[in-house]
Amino acid sequence: MAVTIALFTRDLRVHDNPALLAAVHEGAAVVPLFVVDDRLVGSTRPAANKLRFLSAALAELDAELRCAGGQLVIRHGDYVEAVDRVAAQVHADSVHIAEDVTWYNRCRLRALGERLARRSCLLHTHPATLTAVDPADCGPYRPDDEVPDFATYFRRWLSAPKRRPLEKPTELIVPRIESDPVPRFDELGDAAVSPQLAVGGEITGRALWRGCTADRRQPRGRSKGDLTGEGCSRLSPYLHFGCLSAAEMAYHTDMATPDGRAFVRQLARRDFHLQFLVARADLARSGAGTDVRQAHDPVVVGAWRDGRTGYPIVDAGMRQLAAQGWMPERARVIAASFLTTTLQVDWRVGAEHFRRWLLDDAASDRFTWQQAGRFDPRAVGTAERYDPEGNYVRRWIPELASLPGSEIHRPWCHSVPPSVYPAPIAGSAST
Repeated sequence: MAVTIALFTRDLRVHDNPALLAAVHEGAAVVPLFVVDDRLVGSTRPAANKLRFLSAALAELDAELRCAGGQLVIRHGDYVEAVDRVAAQVHADSVHIAEDVTWYNRCRLRALGERLARRSCLLHTHPATLTAVDPADCGPYRPDDEVPDFATYFRRWLSAPKRRPLEKPTELIVPRIESDPVPRFDELGDAAVSPQLAVGGEITGRALWRGCTADRRQPRGRSKGDLTGEGCSRLSPYLHFGCLSAAEMAYHTDMATPDGRAFVRQLARRDFHLQFLVARADLARSGAGTDVRQAHDPVVVGAWRDGRTGYPIVDAGMRQLAAQGWMPERARVIAASFLTTTLQVDWRVGAEHFRRWLLDDAASDRFTWQQAGRFDPRAVGTAERYDPEGNYVRRWIPELASLPGSEIHRPWCHSVPPSVYPAPIAGSAST
């Protein structure tokens, strides 16, 4: 019996999965395999929120595969060694895998191909499914594009071909093979997790997507950076782990409606960030500032991390990040700008904190630090523009809830005692 391996990476789903479907069509038996790579999960700086989400995503992927008569096979250890051992155990003729855009994954894929070739096992790579459209159809960045133009990119993105989503396999035949248990969070890391962290996988993600589009009266995207209107932006972690297909979402969204176009614009911006990270890896590493590390006051940085700077629009975003492992894109830019511009702290200190807590794409995170410095969070006008009624701040800073309307952005004007909410930590507040 011919056996092939469907190797999952950042495509933890059965719907619209080209590598999985190609494996099913090729072999009489398929081994759906995921390797818990020691080099990624064994870090001394674990991103516990991401690991917790990964556990839930793998559990839901296993449940989906079992509905088709299969199961997810889990292995731990060195990535190349683990795949090679499974290929030897089942006498696999081939391995199917989706390409990835990161440097580490490209190196890992090359090493895997060389190892499998020694046992005459073919490695079939399929175009990356991380983006909604093929990046080649949106045009390359120019070498001098330090600040890429999203408007131009979006016009190209809209005219690019949209791939028709693939159906999920209805039946799987998996050869007899033992599997490690689907890893729990406590097996992947022991760092603190956000107390309100929402986790899931393909099953949860598709339910959220359906709920997001069911009521056409509800906006699907945030307008003008309004921090209180999250729309479908909470789907970003599911896209990051490949629990949802960006191509499928773009294909099925009605762009003729304002809500649909707003949602599609979010998908395009995510593609934009991913392509930027690949094309301009030098800028992604250098962030918003110099490569010379700046000294910083740990007390000041601690106040920023804990949401105790005295600037409500900054503190609300940082408290949401700690509580949920997520914050709106605009809140990320405001918090990053405050750290680098107002507090004069090395951008890498903030980027490491975001990496530790945020669930979604590293590309969007790095792009945040490219935009740092474009806003002055001390200015009340900035806060009122993105939180005009103060509802976002009121949700995350309940100790200021008694201040009316937009006055919540000016606690220093209302003699709020420091025991309730701290005075501004850097300079004098703008009025």
